[in-house]
Amino acid sequence: MSSELFERLESNVRSYCRSFPTVFKTAENAILTDETGAPYIDFLSGAGSLNYGHNNPAIRDALIQYLLERGVVHSLDLYTTAKRSFLEAFSRVILEPRQLDYKLQFTGPTGTNAVEAALKIARKATGRSNVAAFTRGFHGMTLGALAATANGSKRKGAGVPLSDIAYLPYDGYFGESIDTLQLIEDLYDDPSSGYEPPAAFLVETVQGEGGLACASPSWLQGLAALAKRLGALLIVDDIQAGCGRTGRFFSFERMGVVPDIVCLSKSLGGMGLPLAVVLLRPEFDLWEPGEHNGTFRGNNLAFVAATAALSFWEDRAFLKRIESNCEAADRQLSSLVATVLPGQARLCGRGLMLGVAFRDPTRAAAVSQAAFERGVIAETCGPHDEVLKILPPLTIEPEILAEGISRIGRAAAEVSSRPLPHDAQAA
Repeated sequence: MSSELFERLESNVRSYCRSFPTVFKTAENAILTDETGAPYIDFLSGAGSLNYGHNNPAIRDALIQYLLERGVVHSLDLYTTAKRSFLEAFSRVILEPRQLDYKLQFTGPTGTNAVEAALKIARKATGRSNVAAFTRGFHGMTLGALAATANGSKRKGAGVPLSDIAYLPYDGYFGESIDTLQLIEDLYDDPSSGYEPPAAFLVETVQGEGGLACASPSWLQGLAALAKRLGALLIVDDIQAGCGRTGRFFSFERMGVVPDIVCLSKSLGGMGLPLAVVLLRPEFDLWEPGEHNGTFRGNNLAFVAATAALSFWEDRAFLKRIESNCEAADRQLSSLVATVLPGQARLCGRGLMLGVAFRDPTRAAAVSQAAFERGVIAETCGPHDEVLKILPPLTIEPEILAEGISRIGRAAAEVSSRPLPHDAQAA
């Protein structure tokens, strides 16, 4: 399994393959198999784009049938039967049961395209240029979304100033004793703070790349109320946390808020097919025809896959499986932290978007590597890459979930037996 060809021809920008250096060939649900036949339990799930697993048969078969019937593949924003089926299913299965009144805007194919469109419409609707974003937030790699992304290493690649963003402290950023919502309100209520009312507040309810910090319902409700009072829009970036990742289709469900705009992508495309959508309240659908567009906003294969995936949300057995897997992952990881890593780590995240946050950041990468050697793929996240991130498919079999966590436990036990680096001991 030589990597020579990849290293010779592919840009240095590649990253995941450096942590998981093998050549994968096949995949089924939560199992990736490399070209030697070695299986790996996938706790990466395409960074959250494979919530329904690899090659889900119901989605795969719908795509094959569509192609065999010579269905339209590319259509810009022309009307097609595939788009109609998706719109009907999304309205019936997702919006109507939750009493949500949103228009759907199809942007370019990735999450950052959805964020760019959301920022533009918020600025257009309010006439304001500044947007409020949050510490450790991640929203994409194109310039507008990158400006709202706090990660320093990602921002460094821009090559130009990233402006028109006011950064605010996320819930819990200064610890449990500091009410960051009160700090934010004080800043906007003080006419001499230098903070003017923004066009929008852009927020993740769970910070997928920023370390899996979670906003509390009361904090999010307070932020929504502040946005309304200031005449700003509330944008929830649900690109990674949405489509069931936290246990409900939207991460903000049961949190007592209805955002003005929601950004969706990743697993919306069903099985890794690129599809991004902006959900916006009808009164904010202020676009002129073609004012925001993209060549690949008509990905009909993604419409077909997404429609097939939405059918799962009408299946009580599927909903029960998500609930059971969420409970099992939380229980098993809590036990791992308590028994294998006492005083060394804590559990963070929500639903099937969980992490083990290490006091010594170097140990997260070490456990990730040791887990890979045991046949588990799990990445790291957080400002210092201190969090081992557990992101299995929602459809993972309970026994495979348990086996993957068990292997991580053995990897963590091996790593925790090593002496701490001098700097970590001092900390």
